[in-house]
Amino acid sequence: MKRAAIVGAGIGGLTSALLLNRQGWDVTVYERGSRVGGRIGYEQEGEYRIDQGPTIVLLPEMLLGIMEEAGVDRSKIELLRCDPLYRVHYHSGRVMTKMTSREEQTAEIERLFPGESRGFTRFMKDMDTLFPAGRAAFLERAFPRKRDFFTPSLMSLMGRLRAHKSVRKAVGDYFQHEELLDAYSLQSLYIGGSPFGTPGIYSLLPYAEHEYGIWMVKGGYAALPAILEQELISRGGRVVLNSEVTGLTIKNGVCEGIETAAGAENVDAVIYNGDFPHLSGLLGQSPEVARKRKPYRPSSGCVLLYVGVDKTWEDATTHQFFLPPSLEGSLQEVFNQRRIPAKSSFYVFNPVALDETAAPQGQSVLYFLIPVPDAEGVDWDQESEALAERVLEEAEQRGFPGLRAAIKWKKVRTPADAERDGLYGGGSFGIAPVLFQSGVYRPQPKPFPNIKGLYAAGASVHPGGGVPIVMQSARMAVNQLMKEMET
Repeated sequence: MKRAAIVGAGIGGLTSALLLNRQGWDVTVYERGSRVGGRIGYEQEGEYRIDQGPTIVLLPEMLLGIMEEAGVDRSKIELLRCDPLYRVHYHSGRVMTKMTSREEQTAEIERLFPGESRGFTRFMKDMDTLFPAGRAAFLERAFPRKRDFFTPSLMSLMGRLRAHKSVRKAVGDYFQHEELLDAYSLQSLYIGGSPFGTPGIYSLLPYAEHEYGIWMVKGGYAALPAILEQELISRGGRVVLNSEVTGLTIKNGVCEGIETAAGAENVDAVIYNGDFPHLSGLLGQSPEVARKRKPYRPSSGCVLLYVGVDKTWEDATTHQFFLPPSLEGSLQEVFNQRRIPAKSSFYVFNPVALDETAAPQGQSVLYFLIPVPDAEGVDWDQESEALAERVLEEAEQRGFPGLRAAIKWKKVRTPADAERDGLYGGGSFGIAPVLFQSGVYRPQPKPFPNIKGLYAAGASVHPGGGVPIVMQSARMAVNQLMKEMET
C-alpha cells in the first residue's frame, strides 16, 4: 500500500487525505496545531459560539460534490439557503437587498437606481455563458506548464472575462451608479482582494451569488473539519495533532519523506497544505527549487470582532455589508497606503437570522469582519480596539439599534494573531488574488515540475481562496498525484 503524508489539517489537507484514502492509500495528516480545520474553526466563550473564519458558502454544489467524491455523504452537513442573499447599507442611508430571483433583483435595482436594471439583465445574460466557460477553464484545471495557459481559446476567454481590467472596471461595463458598482464588485473582498486591483475574471463571483445562491452551514462552517476528520479516522486514516513537519526529504528530484520532532518518515508522496510561501522553509537547499523569486504578496488582513449579545433583531438578514462614504477611498487606504481608514467598510454575520439555534434563546452571536492591511507595519494592540469600537458604534447607528448596551461577550482578532497562527503575512486569505498571482501565475497543485511526489493544496494555491475552491485545489492535487504515480 502506498503511503502519503499530508502537511497541515486545513480543509485542503483533510479533503486531500480523504480523496487519497478512497484511492487505497495509507494516509497520515500532520498538524502543528491542536485542532484540525486551519482557517475554519470556532471562536467561543461559555454559551456563545461562532465561526472564527469563513461564514459565506458560495458554490455549494462544488463543496458537496467534492465531499461525495471523497466518500462523505452530503447529508452529514446541512446547508441553509440565505434569501435575501444579503443587504448592502450605504453611507447615504440607502439600503439595497440582494436576492436570488433575477426578477426580484431587477425590480430592486430599478427601485433604487432607475434605469440601471437593464445593465443587471445584460450582466446576468453575458455571465450565463461566461461562467460555465470560466469555471471549466480556471476552476477545474491546473496549469503545470505556462503553455497550457497561453492558448488562443483561453486568451480569448480571458478577454471576454475582462481579465485585463479590475473587477470594478469590468462591472463598470454594466453599471454606472457608484453604489451599484460597489454592490457588484465588493465580492473580491471575499478572497482578500481589492475591487480596484483584482482582475475582472473575479466578476464571476457576483454572478455566482445570484445563480447558485449564498448559503450558511447550520451549526457553523466550523462543523465541516470535524466531519471530515471523523470520516478519515473511521476509514483507517490518521491525524497527528501538535506535530510540526520541519523538513521534506528531496533526493534526485523525488520527495521521499518528511521530518518531524519524532524523526524522519519515508512516504511515496507529500501534499503540502500550509500557506504556500512557507513551503520553501521545508525544502532547505534543494537544487530543484534554488531559483529565486520575488516574495509573494499577502492578501488583505482582517480585524475580526466576535460578540455575544443579549438581544435579537427581527428585520436583520444573515449577511450584511456596511459601506463608508467612499468604498474606493477606504480600500485605497487599506491596500495601497497600508493603513486603517478613518471610515471602514465592514461585513456582519448574524446567524440567528436563519438558524435560531446559533445562540441561546432570545440572544445573538455576531461576527464583524473589517478589511485592513496585512500584519506588517501596524501596531495592532493599539489600533484594533479603537477600530472595533468605531465599527460597533456605526453598526448600532446603521442597522443594529441597542447593540453596544446588550453585549455580554466580545473578542477581537487581528492580522498579528493570524500571522502567529501561520497565515502568510497575517493576510486572511492566502496570497493576494492580483493578476500576477492568479491562474498560471499562482502556485499550482504540482508546484515544482521537477520534483516528483510533492503537491500542494490550499488558499494560496490555484485556483484560489474560498472553501469550495480550496477543496477543488485538493482534488486537483490528488488527481495530479494519481496520474503521476501511474506513470
